[in-house]
Amino acid sequence: MDPSYKSLASRPTGVSTGPACTTARVAVIGAGPAGLMAAERLLAGGAQVDVYDAMPSAGRKFLLAGKGGLNLTHSEALPAFIARYGARAVAVARWLEAFGPQALRDWAQGLGIQTFVGSSGRVFPHEMKAAPLLRAWLHRLRAAGLRLHARHRWLGWQPDDPPTRLRFATPAGEQVVDADAVVLALGGASWPRLGSDGAWWPWLQARGVALAPLQPANCGFDVGWSDYFSRRFAGAPMKSVRLKFGGFDRAGEFVITAGGIEGSLVYAASAAIRDAIARDGQATVLIDLVAGRPVDKLAEALAHGRGARSLPNHLKEHGGLDGAKAALLRERYDAAALAERIAKSPRAFAEELKAWPIVLKSARPVDEAISTAGGVALEALDDRLMLIALPGVFCAGEMLDWEAPTGGYLLTACFASGRLAGDGVLQWLATTMTP
Repeated sequence: MDPSYKSLASRPTGVSTGPACTTARVAVIGAGPAGLMAAERLLAGGAQVDVYDAMPSAGRKFLLAGKGGLNLTHSEALPAFIARYGARAVAVARWLEAFGPQALRDWAQGLGIQTFVGSSGRVFPHEMKAAPLLRAWLHRLRAAGLRLHARHRWLGWQPDDPPTRLRFATPAGEQVVDADAVVLALGGASWPRLGSDGAWWPWLQARGVALAPLQPANCGFDVGWSDYFSRRFAGAPMKSVRLKFGGFDRAGEFVITAGGIEGSLVYAASAAIRDAIARDGQATVLIDLVAGRPVDKLAEALAHGRGARSLPNHLKEHGGLDGAKAALLRERYDAAALAERIAKSPRAFAEELKAWPIVLKSARPVDEAISTAGGVALEALDDRLMLIALPGVFCAGEMLDWEAPTGGYLLTACFASGRLAGDGVLQWLATTMTP
């Protein structure tokens, strides 16, 4: 276990602490993983820390993400892990140097939360839920002096406000808080009902902070099914398939929606698909509907005469296609055309089943997505994650311009960025405050 997590009394490595830090008041806005991790590091450095959140309690999105089983991180080798962050891999790698997947597991263990590696390589707590971890964490933070202010919605800055003057809408009315430093950990825009609504965008833009447009990440896509297919198969899983798009080629499963497709396999390719749609107006993915069956074997099976069997029974018995998979064929061909194609060339049709095209027309809206791409440009931050345009204001978590697939990568980088921001605040305070 990383010994720096055995006690919050431990000081962050490489951070100068002393009278300046111990008298500093730091405001953290956002009580998700990034904000709370920043708060933990600040408390360890001796700062007075107040965390503000618009929701009635801390970690609302974190709790919901862990409702079906908290995927905390992933066990794959670090080079492959870092590659999951795509265009921002180099920047995120620096965050992970100090707090990577194993450090996150060690930190959880320090809270009394044991973890295990699932069959997919994903890492989960033994309890499978987020609530025990969050409860233990908040208990430790409060014992270290954290002050948590729920139902405090940040209102941005007035034109003449200094960057560290904060205005909040609270149950008791508007309140103004002056801090020595600020950490913004406000999330993206994909969970507005849980507080991640992107309301911070115009306030940072007005202060000259470079921003990348907020976009859906780990999202579903619209296809435009027939009324019959939409009504009959919305919610149906597409199991044991393989999705190919550009350089992406992976087996898994996804789900048919009323208007298109979503699910883990789709999310894994969503960044490339989204960008292709933005560039070309649409994107065509290829689905291997019979993954695991070689073309030769499939063609041989389809070549068997139908006899008295109906076409659906023939496809089910010899092609392994029924339910949503069989119905998907009818989205492209009517019954007569389908029967003719199979009879004319079973091999050609088998090859078609191994690369069935689905045209995706648009990404689902950002407020339906699991996460958000875009946000505060990393170029707008220094190495400590402080905004260059707003000295004393630091940013962390999903509101930064990076993205990653599901599988524990999102949470790991959120924790790591919060840690870096917290340490960055302490470094900055040590050089700017007079003891």
